[in-house]
Amino acid sequence: MSSEPAPYVPKNVLITGAAGFIPSHVTNRLTKLYPNYRIVALDKLDYCSSLKNLEPSYSCPNFKFVKADITSADLINHLLVEEKIDTIMHFAAQTHVDNSFGNSFEFTINNIYGTHVLLEACKLTKSIKRFIHVSTDEVYGETDLETDIGNPEASQLLPTNPYSATKAGAEMLVMAYNRSYGLPTITTRGNNVYGPNQFPEKLIPKFIILAMKGERLPIHGDGTNVRSYLYSADVAEAFDVILHKGVIGHVYNIGTKKERAVLDVAADICKLFGKNAQEVIELVQDRPFNDQRYFLDDQKLKKLGWQERTTWEAGLKMTLDWYTKNPDWWGDITGALHPHPRISNIVPSHDEGCLLQLVKRSNKGCGSDLKFLIYGKTGWIGGLLGKICEERGISYEYGLGRLQDRSSLMQDMIRVKPTHVFNAAGVTGRPNVDWCESHKAETIRTNVAGTLTLADICREADILVMNFATGCIFEYDERHPLGSGIGFKEEDKPNFTGSFYSKTKAMVEELLKEYDNVCTLRVRMPISSDLSNPRNFITKITCYDKVVNIPNSMTVLDELLPISIEMAKRNCRGIWNFTNPGVVSHNEILEMYKDYMDPKFKWQNFDLQEQAKVIVAPRSNNELDMTKLKKEFPELLSIKDSIIKYVFGPNKKT
Repeated sequence: MSSEPAPYVPKNVLITGAAGFIPSHVTNRLTKLYPNYRIVALDKLDYCSSLKNLEPSYSCPNFKFVKADITSADLINHLLVEEKIDTIMHFAAQTHVDNSFGNSFEFTINNIYGTHVLLEACKLTKSIKRFIHVSTDEVYGETDLETDIGNPEASQLLPTNPYSATKAGAEMLVMAYNRSYGLPTITTRGNNVYGPNQFPEKLIPKFIILAMKGERLPIHGDGTNVRSYLYSADVAEAFDVILHKGVIGHVYNIGTKKERAVLDVAADICKLFGKNAQEVIELVQDRPFNDQRYFLDDQKLKKLGWQERTTWEAGLKMTLDWYTKNPDWWGDITGALHPHPRISNIVPSHDEGCLLQLVKRSNKGCGSDLKFLIYGKTGWIGGLLGKICEERGISYEYGLGRLQDRSSLMQDMIRVKPTHVFNAAGVTGRPNVDWCESHKAETIRTNVAGTLTLADICREADILVMNFATGCIFEYDERHPLGSGIGFKEEDKPNFTGSFYSKTKAMVEELLKEYDNVCTLRVRMPISSDLSNPRNFITKITCYDKVVNIPNSMTVLDELLPISIEMAKRNCRGIWNFTNPGVVSHNEILEMYKDYMDPKFKWQNFDLQEQAKVIVAPRSNNELDMTKLKKEFPELLSIKDSIIKYVFGPNKKT
């Protein structure tokens, strides 16, 4: 007695084009029904896809969205390895036939080249156990109106338009990789699908929306063309069955014997709206070639256990109800409602709000787990933050986007789904702040525009930003005289405008006050135990021929950077002076350097007037009031004690 093979059980499933109509229904079904499967949804968010379609999956812990284009080979190769993908369901494609007549090269790039990129990545990684390629019934070409026999899966492919030709071409590549490289492929060819969320360039949603608007329903040619229609939920179930029970190397038709002429579809929609079909329907010029009929033999899929469940009447009613309740789902779709729409006439989908909601909802499901997104990988503070996270077992990734590029920051948010963002990026000058005086536009772009862009995106996603700023926005004055011990508090207004760098930092600090999701940390003259780092304040002054001798507040990074992570955990917000308590002068630091590091070390002093002759922009000198931070972290060491403990003690020459 023979037994059926055990159903295939995937672990990490990549669904391409997941925010599109059919794949979004498949994605939402798999995410909900199979919590042990990890579903990675990929989409470039073209005009006909929307993250709104994936809302049911947002809160599921087994769901992840990646905004990407399948034609990017490097990204696809990285994604398959990084996400340990073992199963691919490849839906991504340009699909509207009308568009293919006017923009056929776009179809070749997406449908053929994009598929080729995926196949080649699968060949290289050798980790794919099942590759389901989604094709169309249109690859068979036109079916004779007189026949009662549908096209079986072994039928010859005879596409008649650029769209179906590219889908047939993609199928040939899939077949070749199965035969030549043993790639475990399955191909599907489906009838027309309708239901909620479908972009209204397609017949049924277009007619529904036009009827809602009280406009005429345009029909190509004489309207006698026949199509078979399946409801979206039934098709999602079909892909569920094929995923688990489909046989590698086989093709499966997803079809129905229930056919309808385009005129009959329009008449049924008019009936639901109580309209006279003869008064509403308008015959318009046909497209260059309009296949009269597509008819499939669906017995092979039915033998796997699938069957159509939704009647035409019930499915059409549910679809109409959905569009009635969601008239603005797609925004401005005026171009799509034209009798002969083109991609150029359609407004692209703007889904930033949905992207941010996706990130926001993902964070809500993280519980106590931390995931840091750090900007400034190549910088001093950013690099140290990464090392601290590694030492403490905190999950983190570095941002790949540039601060001033909003779309690239969005990509980072989607990719990482952080609980907190640390911004240690910015322009401080090469080799010092004098550089900013001659590169003002670049300084503004990063220090002001970039920081505000990051804060704004994170605010929409409800993410706390730990922003490393500067305390070099103050100068000793009558209310805060040198040597008085009276420091500038967090609420004090900046009074130092001597350098353009400081101007930009003071400007952005003031603007960030309007963002309640930002914690601004005023760092000053940073010091660390790494005396080989040229940005280390101690290293700097030991290399100068002469130094000024003025007491200042300074930041020992070895002690304070771990505190910044603790502040993130405590949800600290607003402005914080971020230095060690007290002040230390240049001479006092160099005396310690001489005692601990080099007994023969010597230096000379000069005054501010002499210093001004060798620098372009004046330097800030001040003391910051550390009452607020000291109250939050009573164990915080004074500046001199911290330098000895964290810098000179470990580096002492014996």
